[in-house]
Amino acid sequence: MSAPATTPPPLHLVLGEEELLIERAVRSALDAARLADPTADLTRAKVSDLTAPALAEMVSPSLFSEGRVIVLESAQDVSQEIADAVLAYLKSPADGVVLVVVHSGGGRSKAAKALPAALRKAGAEVVECPKITKPADREAFVRHEVRQAGGRIDASAVAALIDSVGSDLRELASAASQLVADTGGTIDEQAVRQYHRGRADVTGFAVAEKAVAGDRAAALESVRWAMQIGVPHVLVADALADAVRTIARVSAAGRGNPNQMAGELGMPPWKIRKAQGQSRGWGAAGLAEAMQVVARLNAEVKGAAANADYALERAVLELAAAKEMR
Repeated sequence: MSAPATTPPPLHLVLGEEELLIERAVRSALDAARLADPTADLTRAKVSDLTAPALAEMVSPSLFSEGRVIVLESAQDVSQEIADAVLAYLKSPADGVVLVVVHSGGGRSKAAKALPAALRKAGAEVVECPKITKPADREAFVRHEVRQAGGRIDASAVAALIDSVGSDLRELASAASQLVADTGGTIDEQAVRQYHRGRADVTGFAVAEKAVAGDRAAALESVRWAMQIGVPHVLVADALADAVRTIARVSAAGRGNPNQMAGELGMPPWKIRKAQGQSRGWGAAGLAEAMQVVARLNAEVKGAAANADYALERAVLELAAAKEMR
């Protein structure tokens, strides 16, 4: 006779602004719910889009007792009405419902600022997801990712990896996992340099560089090669999004010394210097269009598109075209 499934915690508070860590926390809550009920469904809603009756309907007991994970996003924007509704529900939560509240930790209203403490008092499982901006925290993140993947990495290799990849956590996590797989688990500086010199196309950076440079033919050739050798669609999409976001941020900051701008922008100087060069020829209209393209692509490669290969090809062509907009 198999042991009964463990009942998942009914309330989670995901506190912070680091998107990758938030996504992982939500996924962890969903995985725990599905251990108890493999059919548990996931529903996401921004608190600013909710009314009290809509929330009540979302968390009401299911007629067929299906498990559900309800994610309330951007709870720092919560109104007093919705905050009261959440706390009223927690006095008598429904069986089979897991409530995940994602809150930045800030908020303008009294209700928003008070909500995290109230959820803690209600017994929430708290996952801290602070924004990672300090170099030491980023290095610690890389070491943790390598350990989680079953590998070891020395200090010089950590520095080399961040220098090669940059500060984006998704790219660092992907690169760390790939390095563990490619090296057998022991990562030194030489392995990092060899991997990123010999397999630049695997990281998606080559695709992104050609797309933001406006080189349609080269970008299309690169993305097709990436798909042919099996590069994950999400990895290429993340590289495109990072390139566009970086150019937009560096352009908005104006010209300046990359070394002096590094602290303000939270980027290594080499990345700022590179983006300053890439930003030439980009106008405000083009960058606005490019941001919409990569945002759409992010959803498409995560399941919204019927054909992720086509979605990537279309995106690189649209990015190249966006550079010509004025």
